[in-house]
Amino acid sequence: MSIANIKDSGNQGNNMPWQWKMLQGIQAIADATSTPLKCDDEVTVCGTTFTEGSLNTNITNGSVTVDGGTGTQRTPTFLRPAGTDGTVAAGTYSMSFASVGTANATVGGITLKPGETINFDAGAINNTLGAVSYVTSAPAGAELIIITLT
Repeated sequence: MSIANIKDSGNQGNNMPWQWKMLQGIQAIADATSTPLKCDDEVTVCGTTFTEGSLNTNITNGSVTVDGGTGTQRTPTFLRPAGTDGTVAAGTYSMSFASVGTANATVGGITLKPGETINFDAGAINNTLGAVSYVTSAPAGAELIIITLT
């Protein structure tokens, strides 16, 4: 960015007020963050006040680290159906289907050709998926690898 956007390029000099405000904003941010935090300082982010030790925070030398914690451990399950039909029950956090047989399989009413893979993820924390049916009983040679996270 050139200061004042001289008339030999760009918007021919009419960008100066915007550039000046951006530079002032950057300077204000630098001024506000140049004072190191001490371990007994409080920091407010989006209306939430954090102190040393709250929500696994660590306030040292001008930086704030918020640890994700250990969270809830999820359990993976692996299935390899061939020649059968079934349903992955509702309540999983994610599921993946890989067609590894020599014939088409069906997942959720859609054909999954050999070599194709589809994945479902519930998205945000603690969202879960509904039930999804699968068919490997016909034609002969259909086989899936199914991985779920519960």
